[in-house]
Amino acid sequence: MQEEELKAYWKTVVDTIQEGVMIVDLNGSIVAVNQALTELTGFQASELIGQSCATLNCATCRAKRDLEGHHWCSLFDQGRMNKQRCAVLRKNGRYVQVLKNASVLRNQAGEVIGGVETLTDISGLLERDTAIEAFRRELSGRDTFNGMVGRSAAMQRVYDLLDNAADSDAPLAIYGESGTGKELAARAVHERGKRRDQPYIKVNCAALNEALLESELFGHVRGAFTGAHQGRTGRFEAANGGSLFLDEIGDLPMVTQVKLLRVLEEKVIERVGDNQPVNVDVRIITATNRNLEAMVAEGTFRQDLFYRINVIPVTIPPLRERIEDVPLLAESFFRTLQLKSGKNIGSISRKAMDVLMAYSWPGNVRELRSTFEYAFVTCQKDSIGPEDLPSSLSLTTRPLSRRQSPQLTSRTPKNKDQRKKEALIMALHEADGNQSRAAEILGVSRVTVWNQMKRYGLKTVREVKE
Repeated sequence: MQEEELKAYWKTVVDTIQEGVMIVDLNGSIVAVNQALTELTGFQASELIGQSCATLNCATCRAKRDLEGHHWCSLFDQGRMNKQRCAVLRKNGRYVQVLKNASVLRNQAGEVIGGVETLTDISGLLERDTAIEAFRRELSGRDTFNGMVGRSAAMQRVYDLLDNAADSDAPLAIYGESGTGKELAARAVHERGKRRDQPYIKVNCAALNEALLESELFGHVRGAFTGAHQGRTGRFEAANGGSLFLDEIGDLPMVTQVKLLRVLEEKVIERVGDNQPVNVDVRIITATNRNLEAMVAEGTFRQDLFYRINVIPVTIPPLRERIEDVPLLAESFFRTLQLKSGKNIGSISRKAMDVLMAYSWPGNVRELRSTFEYAFVTCQKDSIGPEDLPSSLSLTTRPLSRRQSPQLTSRTPKNKDQRKKEALIMALHEADGNQSRAAEILGVSRVTVWNQMKRYGLKTVREVKE
C-alpha cells in the first residue's frame, strides 16, 4: 500500500525538480514532461507529449535506427550521457543554452524501453561569464597593470619601475602605506619576469612568532622541536627557481634577520634542527609599510640586510596623492561586485562620487574596496547614493574643488558611536573576522576590538559579514 501511495506522488515529486525532465520511448516520442521543462521550452505539456523529441531541435542529438526499426538518439548507445552542453529550441523560436544529462530506461528483464533526459538552463551562467570576460578584457587595457588600476602620472611611473624590475633578478623592495596594493605589485613583477612559470610563494613576516617563522622560511627536520613529528619543507625550498615575497619585512625579528642575510648572500639554507646546507635559487621581493631607514637608525633593523634587500626600491603612492584614480578604481570595484552579488544596482550616483573624491582615504585602495562592499549591502535602489556609503567618509575630507558638489558639506554625520561601529564592521569584514588583523587596520589593540565587538553585540564572523 505504501509503495502505491509513493507512486501516486511521483508526478508531484518530478514537478518540484528545477531541472526540466523528459521521458521518451524507443521511437523518440515524448511520453512525459515535468513542469520545469514546459517553463524552460515555453511549450505546454499537451503540445509536447506524443511529439518527436526532435521538436526541441537539440544540435547535439543524432538519430539512428536499431535492427528492429526503433528510432532513438545515438547518444544513448553507451547507456547514459553526462553534462552535454547544447541549445534547445523554445516555442518562441529562440534557443536556450542547457546542460543535458540522459540515461536509457530498462525494464525488469534489462531491455531498453526508452530514455530520460534532464535539461538545466545555463543561459544565466553563460551571460555572467560573458560579462566577466568583457570586464576582464576592459581591465586589461591601458589603465591597468597586472591587476593594479590607475592612470595617474604617479601610477604610470610605478608601472614603469615595476616593468623594468621584472627583467632583473635583483632584490626588489616595495614601500607604501597599508592598503596601497604592495602585494599586487609584487605579483605583477613575478608574472612579468622570466620566473613567471616557476613558484610564487608569499610569507607574512608579521603573522608568525620567531620560532614558527624560521620553520616557515627554512623548514625543519623531524624532532627539531617539540611537536615536530615529521620534517617540513620551508618556503625558500618551495619557491626554488621562482620568487619569494616577504610581506611586512619590517616586522622580521632581529635573529631571523641575521639568518635571512646569510641566505641572501650565500644562497643556501639550513633547515631548523639540521646542519646540512640546501642550495636555493630564489628572487626576493619584500614589502613593508614601515620606514626601514628610520628603523636602521634606531637599531631595530640591520643595516646590512637593508642594503641587501633595497637594491630596487619602489614606492606605491597613497590614494590621496592620486585622487584622480578614484573614479577608475570605484568603477572597477563596482563592476566586480555587480557581477559577484547579482544585485540590480546599475550605477554610482554623481553625489556619491563627489563624496568618494572628497575623502582622504587613510586606508587607501583597500578602504575604497571595503566601502563598495559596504555599499552593496546597504543599497536598496538601482544606484549607489551618498546615504549608502559609510558615514566615516564625511568626516575626513579634502577641500572641495569647484566642480564637486557643495551639498557634501551639508551632510549630517551620524553619531560617534555609530561611526565607530561601522568602522569596526568594515575592518572585521576586511580581515575576514580575524580580530588581530582588524586591530591592525584600525590602529588599536586586539583587546579594544574584542571589547567593541562585545559592546556592539558582534559575536561571530557571520554576524559581522551579515
